[in-house]
Amino acid sequence: MFNKVIALAVRFRWPVVVLSVLIACYGLFHLTQLPIDAVPDITNRQVQINTIAPALAPAQIERQVTYPLETALAGIPGLTTTRSLSRNGFSQVTAIFTDQTDIYFARQQVAERVREVQEDMPDGVVPTMSAVTTGLGEVLMWTVDFTPFDPAKLAKPNQPGWQAGEVYLTPEGNRLATAQERATYLRTVQDWIIAPMMRSTPGLAGVDTIGGYVKEYAVHPDPSRLAAYGLGLPDLVQALERSNVQAGAGFVQRAGEGLVVRADALAQSVDDLARAPVATRDGLVIRVSDVASVGIGRAPRLGAATRDGHEAVLGTALMIAGGNSRTVAQAAAERLKQVNKSLPAGIVAEPVLDRSELVNATIRTVSKNLVEGALLVIAVLFLMLGNIRAAAITAMVIPLSFLFAVIGMDRFGISGNLMSLGALDFGILVDGAVIVIEATLLLLAKRQAELGRLLDPGERMKVAVDAASTMMRPAAFGQLIILLVFAPILTLQGVEGKTFQPMAATFMLALIGAFIFSFTFVPAMAALWIRAPKVKDAEAHQGEHETRIIRFIRQHAEPVIRKAVSRPKAVVAGALVLLAVGVATFASLGREFMPTLDEGNLAMQALRVPSTSIEQSLAMQLSLEKIIAAEPEVKTVFSRTGTAEAAIDPMPANISDTVIVLKPRDQWPDPKLEKEALIGRLESKVGDQIGNAFEFSQPIELRFNELISGVRTDLAVMVYGDDFDILQKVADQVSLKLRGIDGAADVRVEQVSGLPSLTVRIDHAAAALYGLTAADVSDALAIGIGGASAGRIFEGDRRFDVVVRFDEDSRNDPAQLAALPIATPNGGVVPLSSVARIEVVEGPNQISRNDGSRRVVVQANVRGRDLGGFVKEAQSAVAAVDVPAGVHLAWGGQFENLQRAEQRLMLVIPIVFLLIGGLLYLALGSVREAALVFACVPLALVGGALALLLRGMPFSVSAAVGFIAVSGVATLNGLVLMQAIRERLDAGEKPADAAATGAGSRLRAVLTTALVAIVGFIPMAISGSAGAEVQKPLATVVIGGLITATILTLLVLPTFAARASAKARKAEV
Repeated sequence: MFNKVIALAVRFRWPVVVLSVLIACYGLFHLTQLPIDAVPDITNRQVQINTIAPALAPAQIERQVTYPLETALAGIPGLTTTRSLSRNGFSQVTAIFTDQTDIYFARQQVAERVREVQEDMPDGVVPTMSAVTTGLGEVLMWTVDFTPFDPAKLAKPNQPGWQAGEVYLTPEGNRLATAQERATYLRTVQDWIIAPMMRSTPGLAGVDTIGGYVKEYAVHPDPSRLAAYGLGLPDLVQALERSNVQAGAGFVQRAGEGLVVRADALAQSVDDLARAPVATRDGLVIRVSDVASVGIGRAPRLGAATRDGHEAVLGTALMIAGGNSRTVAQAAAERLKQVNKSLPAGIVAEPVLDRSELVNATIRTVSKNLVEGALLVIAVLFLMLGNIRAAAITAMVIPLSFLFAVIGMDRFGISGNLMSLGALDFGILVDGAVIVIEATLLLLAKRQAELGRLLDPGERMKVAVDAASTMMRPAAFGQLIILLVFAPILTLQGVEGKTFQPMAATFMLALIGAFIFSFTFVPAMAALWIRAPKVKDAEAHQGEHETRIIRFIRQHAEPVIRKAVSRPKAVVAGALVLLAVGVATFASLGREFMPTLDEGNLAMQALRVPSTSIEQSLAMQLSLEKIIAAEPEVKTVFSRTGTAEAAIDPMPANISDTVIVLKPRDQWPDPKLEKEALIGRLESKVGDQIGNAFEFSQPIELRFNELISGVRTDLAVMVYGDDFDILQKVADQVSLKLRGIDGAADVRVEQVSGLPSLTVRIDHAAAALYGLTAADVSDALAIGIGGASAGRIFEGDRRFDVVVRFDEDSRNDPAQLAALPIATPNGGVVPLSSVARIEVVEGPNQISRNDGSRRVVVQANVRGRDLGGFVKEAQSAVAAVDVPAGVHLAWGGQFENLQRAEQRLMLVIPIVFLLIGGLLYLALGSVREAALVFACVPLALVGGALALLLRGMPFSVSAAVGFIAVSGVATLNGLVLMQAIRERLDAGEKPADAAATGAGSRLRAVLTTALVAIVGFIPMAISGSAGAEVQKPLATVVIGGLITATILTLLVLPTFAARASAKARKAEV
């Protein structure tokens, strides 16, 4: 069948060329549509359910909210695990599904289950689902801030902007004199101007906001006045609600006209609220202003944002899952520019982190490596083939196969990123074309030498068909073998599957394209364009035209090959020694899942004791930022403290996430400074700030770790059980063991306890004496401390809650809390202290669960050594910890991905090698010859292991892909050599002569295929650009492996073949 395809391609050569051009054009179109990202999105399919219940402590929220939700989710199709955390007033349940589950189906199922359990939730508690986003979702972050106050650049009087005395005048005419008032206005601008406009950006799932204060109309009751009038807090709330209403009353007809009847009594201002009647006493109307102060206030906040040592408002654009982060980030940045034109004078929204910058830097690295690799491949083709037309035809396969792969990538939803495009080696892709074109040149020169004249077009076409048909078998089987060796990567699952499957799929698509073009486009172009050169007798070698380089190599290589064939015992002994060296080298290598992508920026997490308030955390964070911002390598630094509006990544008030945006390296005082050294210096600087603990990472890495495993570090030891006291003791022992291991950094135990709470214990008997129930007392407490909404006030499109709550001083004063007035049914008022006991108790800070079991996590990062070796040593050390009955340990984090990948590959690779052995048998028709070719594969891996050792790189899945590629190329070269040797054996040559001359005849083909593969990876191996860290191990293994593979294949395979053939002939005699 292949022979017919080749013959048709040559016969209809112009249509084949035109069709190839059309495929290239179609590929260019798909290239413009291809999603672009820095790395594959490895976030698992998950749905987050967030619930806010301010009245509930961690244990209560676990029992009343988290557990019912976890139970309700059980049994959803595709659900693999549930993870949850319960904090004071907040619950988050994360439902994780299989990768095959449609995310919108999963959300629908979760929503239905949540609705079913809604009625079992405490009153007023409503679970909500987070936005449909992933770990790569934070594509753009910006801060909303005032321009610096400059007395020389004041706005005109009564015009919006900065006024004298550092007062800001809003367009609404409000004068903002304090920092809190200005922070409140910034939040209002973000919520009601910026966020609505940003949400209309195509590809965004939502906008997250943190920082500033949410504006509200605050009604601050006066406990003594309420008591004097015999009023309780619920009376005040009810009065405000009834004075701020609108209602419809149907319609009436008048003179044939229908008129809608409605009552409009909405409050419009602070004065309207203040005049609202509460009650009457002795004919006197008691108004809100008589028992409370009314004004513009600020809601208590759960989170805050800072930048460069001052408070700001931080907005985040969240990309919808599956979006193109490059285009979405660019669209969001462009929309933010437009939004800035709409902002009040003196306020600016400035981008602080644009994900498209990392994407562009990474894609530039990939593009540069691919272009440089392609140019090097073309140069090698010309040098080795000695025919510019032949080299040009072979080089044309590079863009054609690449664009063919792009079509497949776009069809199958594979984004263009560091992993999918970074593994493309155009040298390997053109191997088939090299074999065909080299055979065409050989046959053209041979036929021309036989005829003693130039060939006519018909003869050239026949040569093109014959050459391609002759090499079809080894080339087809060889490329099929390379396809097969990449197949195990497609079987990887979880994080490792999402990371490396795009790489394998893209390479396989490109290889399929290269295979098709090698036996259609290449023969067609050869028939059209190749002319056999004039061959001088002195330059002829077996009728083959050769370049000087090939002649030089042949002159020195053939005697070495003949000598090796004549000394089989020495060659076998040398091969065994090299194999032993390779095994020993591989065993000595460290192990890691994959090299860490240098994102260009740093992330620092600052942790304080659980009882730290949001304001205290904020003050400590401002001090840290000023220290970090002063470093010469730092461009800007911004932080999130506590929980943001969307609560996708919830943090308590005592934790801050800091993003340190670094300047380009050429602007550093020392551009050669290692990242680890910079982190060490920052650690020493911030370490002087008492009360903080720190963890350093990178923004995307931190987010991925949190979403995938529920922890933010490289390694996590999870201690499962029921009793928190026991879990804490075991976790402390594990932490102690980890700290003693070389390379351990940021070791800490999850803060599960130490949260003080002010508990009001209601005395039911005392309350009953006054005719009060527990609900009466708790309602009054909830209103006074937590606040109660009493309607809304609309300012155009903006709406703000009217909230009844004690002012800050009263809320924080224990005496005022004790005097909180509670209205009795008979019209009297009693203080809270008469019906309840107030005490401070310490309870759990948070409760984490995994699949229904409580857990405490010990977290650690690994620095300065490989992750696999660290984990092995850590597991050995932790094994000495005494684990009580009912408690068990589980290990998680990055190393888990490596372990799972290794187990899967160990299972699949032997099966694939058996299939490769079968293909070799089909190609050669001999078990002995197939085994000889296959025996050279382990020798090819020696160079890869030695190259990793020389460059100080650990073994990773990225390096494993390199070993797989080397195996395929080595098998292909062995197949080509073996076929040439067998042709000479069939011609009756002696085994030693057949082996030597056969290897010599295919020297150019073997060297060319190996060299183009090597030079294709050189730019990748030496690159220092963004993203190069991930590609280097792969390129290093391929280069090192192919160097040894080529040398050993040319020496060992002919020796084995000659020895085996000689024995076979003796046996026949």
